[in-house]
Amino acid sequence: MDIFRDKNFNFIKNRKIAYTISAVIILVGLISIIFHGFNFGIDFSGGTLLQLKFDKSVSTAEIRKVFGEFNLSQSTIQKLSENEFVIRTENIDTERRKEILSVLKEKLANPKVLRMETVGPIIGEDLKRLSLYALIFAFIGIILYVTLRFEFKFSVVSILALFHDCLIVLGIFSLLKKEITIQVVAAILTIIGYSVNDTIIILDRLRENIKFKTRETFENLINLSINQTLTRTIFTTLTTIFPILTLYFFGGIILSDFALALLLGMIAGTYSSIFISSPLLIDWNKIFKVHQKGLKINEKKKVKK
Repeated sequence: MDIFRDKNFNFIKNRKIAYTISAVIILVGLISIIFHGFNFGIDFSGGTLLQLKFDKSVSTAEIRKVFGEFNLSQSTIQKLSENEFVIRTENIDTERRKEILSVLKEKLANPKVLRMETVGPIIGEDLKRLSLYALIFAFIGIILYVTLRFEFKFSVVSILALFHDCLIVLGIFSLLKKEITIQVVAAILTIIGYSVNDTIIILDRLRENIKFKTRETFENLINLSINQTLTRTIFTTLTTIFPILTLYFFGGIILSDFALALLLGMIAGTYSSIFISSPLLIDWNKIFKVHQKGLKINEKKKVKK
């Protein structure tokens, strides 16, 4: 079912509006990243994470007071429910952890440990470096693949669109002070693969149209290619977003940030595939004064001839 079969949206004409919207969102995110940085999770920053459930209601201030007795008053305490908390603190050994739990039981209520994670600072730094390598290798692989399958400028606009998607996700996570964890990095790598797949579908259709519609301008061919794949792009995104929303609302705290990163990335990826990557080819040709082979790039020049 092609719900957009008879539609002909002019994405190319309005591309500068799309560029402006993206630039504003990315700029706000970059300002947040520069001045506030990222809230790195325990995976990257190192330390101990405790998820505790008490047998009666307690307050964040009461828990912080107990941790203060162990010189851990700067710990991050997140309230999940009336009696359930996630506590992130510096590295504490088994004996010290037992002491803290004993004092909590004595002064507040009986705590049940639902989750406990400990990551050393060296391991955290290693994970940061390996995550960065994973992203770099993903971008290099995409550049090589798209260049070999299409041409170099197609790979450039694809990578720019991927940077766009990643910056939007990271900027929003910085603004919301959401944790950057291994799961979030995995979500970003997933987003990269999903977004470039959407872009390649459009570029593949563009390549076919270039071959068989030689009398059309390059602008019209890009617009036509986006419109021809629009139904597929929208339906694929919707069918992917529904399970992600289920994961976000019902997956619990461990999966909520992972699902949020995926959700933001899917939306940004779909947007960039339609409004950013393919339209950028027009600006590439104008900047480098490239005339697409076999196409009438500029109708006015044709009239003069």
